[in-house]
Amino acid sequence: METKSLTHIAFIMDGNRRWAKKRGLPIAAGHRKGTETLVEIAKAAKNMGIKYMTVYAFSTENWQREPAEVNALMDLLRHYLDTGFKELQENNARIIFIGERYMLAQDILKKMAKIEKDTEQNSDVTLCVALSYGGRQEIVAAAQKLAQQVQKGALKPEQINAQIFADALYTAGIPDPDLLVRTSGEQRLSNYLLWQSAYTELYFSSTLWPDFSKEELKQIIEEYHTRERRYGKS
Repeated sequence: METKSLTHIAFIMDGNRRWAKKRGLPIAAGHRKGTETLVEIAKAAKNMGIKYMTVYAFSTENWQREPAEVNALMDLLRHYLDTGFKELQENNARIIFIGERYMLAQDILKKMAKIEKDTEQNSDVTLCVALSYGGRQEIVAAAQKLAQQVQKGALKPEQINAQIFADALYTAGIPDPDLLVRTSGEQRLSNYLLWQSAYTELYFSSTLWPDFSKEELKQIIEEYHTRERRYGKS
């Protein structure tokens, strides 16, 4: 049995909108509560010894939602970039962002860059936030990056292998997730970490993300440690 330790957990934080609708609240209230849950779960993961945590905060497909909801999400993002991550910074968390940055407003990009700069030396846990992110788009971007290197003569096509390709992804330098948790009962990857999740263990929780707790996280980790990971071996 493979007994590799649990280093990296990825989350699809699903259920914010349903949480709000069940309570008769504006959708933005669900997103606000979901962001609060993110901070609490990131702190809990750090305390449990998890070194990397990646969260799906906003997908490229989310741009297709109603403009009012997208605008509310961007305003919420601005607020939490200013204040919401301070507690994690104080807890020695390194924070990085992955995704199609060109789709985000310039003021948001500046806030993201400041957080990355301010936390780059933090080492207890790395929180990787996928913003305006899509797994297929990431793979295409990596292929384009390598093609440009080949075109310039800096790389030969036959030199490209899985490691070189991985190093061209947004997640370069971050280990692949050992465990991916999706909340709210949905059971699909939704264009998230498609390359990185080739051998990731999957766990689907029926809990809506705003209600997800550190107690449930602990139970999921305990269940993960009962699994046998073969990585394609018999």
